[in-house]
Amino acid sequence: MVVESNEYLKNELKTATFKRTCGCGPTHINCMTAKEWMVSQIGVWQFLYEKRDVRDKNKHPATFPISLAKKVVSLFSHEGELVVDPFVGSGTTLVAAQDMNRNSIGFDLNDQYIGLCNERLAQQDTFNKCKQIAITEDARNINQYLNENSISLIWTSPPYSNLLNRKRKNKSRRDRDNEQLDKIEQYSQDERDLGTYSIEKWAIAMGDIFEGMLPLLKPKGHCVINVPDFWMDNKRITLHIYLIDEMRKRGFELRNTIIWDRTNIVNNIGIFGWPSNYITMGTTFEYLLDFWKPPIQ
Repeated sequence: MVVESNEYLKNELKTATFKRTCGCGPTHINCMTAKEWMVSQIGVWQFLYEKRDVRDKNKHPATFPISLAKKVVSLFSHEGELVVDPFVGSGTTLVAAQDMNRNSIGFDLNDQYIGLCNERLAQQDTFNKCKQIAITEDARNINQYLNENSISLIWTSPPYSNLLNRKRKNKSRRDRDNEQLDKIEQYSQDERDLGTYSIEKWAIAMGDIFEGMLPLLKPKGHCVINVPDFWMDNKRITLHIYLIDEMRKRGFELRNTIIWDRTNIVNNIGIFGWPSNYITMGTTFEYLLDFWKPPIQ
């Protein structure tokens, strides 16, 4: 049934057009006001969660605020254009796109997460002519659904290599009775799941996926990817550097690096490592890596 549904969607999306529905001038790169634009130039962003955000790790182990997704969507697209999330997870990108009057398509291997996406979209009171579609599919197959130069923005927070594929031991989980201590917060053990991959294998797989999506992105279209660095086996894993290097090899150009400052939403910052080891420096922020598809020369 899923296969039949996906085949129908392939045919439907291949014939769809995603045009601006706003009244912006032809040279405008988004629908922001001058004041909104000015605030967005600050390179360190903070966000708060709202009631609609998914915070239950039993539903999804790694979510980001709707407000973050709305900021990215508003900065790098126009109303009516197409936003694609190749690792849509709990569907926050789709919820933000619905709020912002953008067409949006999200892909995920996990059918349970696609169900959660549809559940969240059904609860929305926003009505517009744009569509938000969640599809159970491997991100490697996205080019089967869309035409070249049809995507205005790729925005996603992918699995962070095998970061979550290990038992949770940190202090905040010991202090809180939230059933997370010793739990492996992995998305799945599917062999296609990037969350089971080593760092090197993850970087190559990410490169393969985004290289396949590059022809689908409009020239000067942006691809924004949320990743952190992290500690594993007492070593600093510079995941963002692996990703930048790989994306450049695949034809993307890095345009900006934005810092997502998470200090206002992180629980119980502990004195980890004190007094002998700097093991947690920099764990309260993540990177928003802004790439684009270089214009045709």
